[in-house]
Amino acid sequence: MTMSNKKNLLLQITDDGSSTLFNEMMGENYHSHFGAVGESMHIFIEAGLKYFYKRAAKNEVLNILEVGFGTGLNALLTYIYNKEKGIKTNYKSYEPYPVSHSQVMLLNYCDLLGVDKDLLWSLHSGDINRSDKKFFIEISNNLFEKATLKSDTFDIVYFDAFSPDAQSELWTPDVMKKVYNAMKNCSVLTTYSCKGDVKRALKGAGFKIEKLPGPPGKREFLRAVKEEL
Repeated sequence: MTMSNKKNLLLQITDDGSSTLFNEMMGENYHSHFGAVGESMHIFIEAGLKYFYKRAAKNEVLNILEVGFGTGLNALLTYIYNKEKGIKTNYKSYEPYPVSHSQVMLLNYCDLLGVDKDLLWSLHSGDINRSDKKFFIEISNNLFEKATLKSDTFDIVYFDAFSPDAQSELWTPDVMKKVYNAMKNCSVLTTYSCKGDVKRALKGAGFKIEKLPGPPGKREFLRAVKEEL
């Protein structure tokens, strides 16, 4: 099921019933066609957010970095989980090509997850900062590869850019080292990519990496932990 709703972007329904967008310019979906919500839950929420939260003695404040805000699905799932747990969250993301309001409102995540239909847009627009004092979000439209990050800042990183084939500039050793330096000790990064160049870049930056079983349609994905003596 596919329909056009904006030049270069196509709305699609994935196998688990959740929607995604296909970016014609990049030649890629924002999420797996096997299941958008399922993929995000498996890779970023279960293996990233929940994994860190359990091993970090339930921090009262979490600082999260996302590379590639896209549809906002990862932020939405994070908000729902952290709201339930009462976790104060500072969420920083980089997205130089933001999705429009009209396209966000076509995505069916809020209906599927049983939350207010305007919640997803409030995360995209930053309106959530006025209505929920425990969740602060900042989305930069600058290119991530040119961004300057403060060291020792983030607990969790969702590395969810388009693939290395589509956005090679975001998967370089220099970018991974920048991310590593911006993360706290014992912090966690997850990404769907398991390419050899990505693994080498993460290892070269100093991460301890592990391959984990992927969601439907994907054999493996990566979790990287920053552990310094």
